Amino acid sequence: MSPLFTAFKDLDIRVGTILSAEAFKEAIKPSFKLQIDFGELGILKSSAQITHRYSTEDLINKQVIAVVNFPKKQIANFISECLVLGAVNEKDVILISPEDTVMNGLRIH
Repeated sequence: MSPLFTAFKDLDIRVGTILSAEAFKEAIKPSFKLQIDFGELGILKSSAQITHRYSTEDLINKQVIAVVNFPKKQIANFISECLVLGAVNEKDVILISPEDTVMNGLRIH
């Protein structure tokens, strides 16, 4: 097995539903503070620079894909516990979501 494939398999990537989103005023770059429900894994917090495309209202109840086993990262006065995934272009970030609603916490393979 290649080292790259092994590294990918070590990532714990899950589906979660955004429960709350608020402006992250203390962040250097425009961002939101998110609380995401990952089912049995619980609710994790994330900071996301997605303010160009999304409003807080757009994000509530949106299912997203996130890496949940990276080390926690402090951003200003906030601890980010997971990394929400998105496609990045020159203007903004487009969040990656399941095509249909699925159970929170499902693992991405």
